[in-house]
Amino acid sequence: MTTVQKAIKYVFGPVPSRRLGRSLGVDLVPFKTCTYDCIYCQLGRTTCKTIERKKWTPIDAVLDELKQKLACRPDYITLSGSGEPTLHSRIGELINAIQVMTNIPVAVLTNGSLLWQPEVRAQLANANVVLPSLDAGDEFRFRAINRPHAEISFARMVAGLVDFRREFRGQYWLEVFLLDGYTALKSEVAKLAEWVERIQPDKVQLNTVARPPAEEFAVVVPSERLNELARLFQPAAEVIADHRGSGMRSKVQAGRGAVLGLLRRRPCTVKDVADGLGLHPTEALKLVTGLERRHQVTGRLAGGQRYYQAAAPRRFCRKPAQPGLKCKGATQASK
Repeated sequence: MTTVQKAIKYVFGPVPSRRLGRSLGVDLVPFKTCTYDCIYCQLGRTTCKTIERKKWTPIDAVLDELKQKLACRPDYITLSGSGEPTLHSRIGELINAIQVMTNIPVAVLTNGSLLWQPEVRAQLANANVVLPSLDAGDEFRFRAINRPHAEISFARMVAGLVDFRREFRGQYWLEVFLLDGYTALKSEVAKLAEWVERIQPDKVQLNTVARPPAEEFAVVVPSERLNELARLFQPAAEVIADHRGSGMRSKVQAGRGAVLGLLRRRPCTVKDVADGLGLHPTEALKLVTGLERRHQVTGRLAGGQRYYQAAAPRRFCRKPAQPGLKCKGATQASK
């Protein structure tokens, strides 16, 4: 008698990460449920902008899926995925349960927008690494770049970043995301550097657009300029290079479903797919082009490379996200 493996809904990858190596991702909220609507987001525009924290996904199901995937031996289990993971009201319980299950370190990839809430900071306390972001040095650019929920001000957000550093005992890596024409200016980086000095992260990692963004006016900063601006931080920030993959191959079995699951979460090149899922490049190309012929993925040129992304089910708030109005959740418009 053969055992039928359950379909994987919440766990994806491993995917190649520029900061975390081979990262096994965990989706904790429905697609594009977020506190922000960043102009540079690789997943497109936010369809459910909210600050409502609740049990968006069942953590028992997440843990069951993780057990199926641990054999791929990722470098990190990363709570990230299709939206803002700290919107899940039981994220702390999940972190603790993962650490009982495995010694693989747990990372939380967050925009940091809810760290002003004491309960959110407390729930992240046992994570091994927390990677929040800071994309602007003042309210004006914060609104222009991150397009946050109306209840999140710049002052509230940065106060949360500072308070979390005071309480958190794990590794704290702050990503500073720069955009040409917005923040890739010495005057703007000087503001960011002042905030970084107050936050005191363990690392400052400078980033820019690497994959097709939500808005075409979110423009990449050339590498030479990034290196120049990195020196304005004290100590100098680390410029995150494109992840080229290590050529490692795992025993994980990957078919069309695994590739599609990966491409639902992030745009990838064929090489990204091969490196993340442990496939031979030829096999990865075959699977991706097969999905493209079935109109399940689409390709797009960006930075001289072709990226593929799944045509994700359209999700939307039952009510429009208006100032002061909380989203009641995302619904699936089509299957």
